[in-house]
Amino acid sequence: MAKTFRRVVTGHDENGVAVVVSDQDATHLLQRPNRPGVTLTNFWISDGTPAEYDAAEETCEGDFVLHPPKGGSVFRCVEFGPEDPEVMANIDGKAAFAEMGAAANVVEGARHPYMHRTDSVDYAIILKGEIDMLLDDSEVHLQAGDIVVQRGTNHAWANRGTESCIIAFVLVDGVTQRDAEPDAARGIPVR
Repeated sequence: MAKTFRRVVTGHDENGVAVVVSDQDATHLLQRPNRPGVTLTNFWISDGTPAEYDAAEETCEGDFVLHPPKGGSVFRCVEFGPEDPEVMANIDGKAAFAEMGAAANVVEGARHPYMHRTDSVDYAIILKGEIDMLLDDSEVHLQAGDIVVQRGTNHAWANRGTESCIIAFVLVDGVTQRDAEPDAARGIPVR
């Protein structure tokens, strides 16, 4: 059973007074057979930077995609249940990521079926449990309270333990230095 998250969103009333505009369980979830034991829950999506803070009262609607919007960000939690090695041996990672619009991000022939790369800077904090972050040829064991700044590298998350792990993420759309150089050369601020 996946964790349910209460999401409180603030705003302003017609007189400019700070109020709560929404206080309910987060409902923008993704669970699927191609990624058994994993639940993604979106809390907020900003479609640009700087983010508008006085406009939208709801941003988590429509298709559930992996990436933040171009120039934007997404705030979500991911719950990773323990992996079953026998199940993992037969998983099609590309199909799982295709369901989030990210089939092209899967690293073919990698040591984990969900090894992928995103064009974002991801801020993560492990809220509960333990997990291994796999990189191309190394890995790091993480536990509750640990912080990760994941900068567009090939990575996968492997829960080899016996309890669920919950990670909070803020994904910020990014650009490589190589991609930013033409803009900078033309005097366009690099985001």
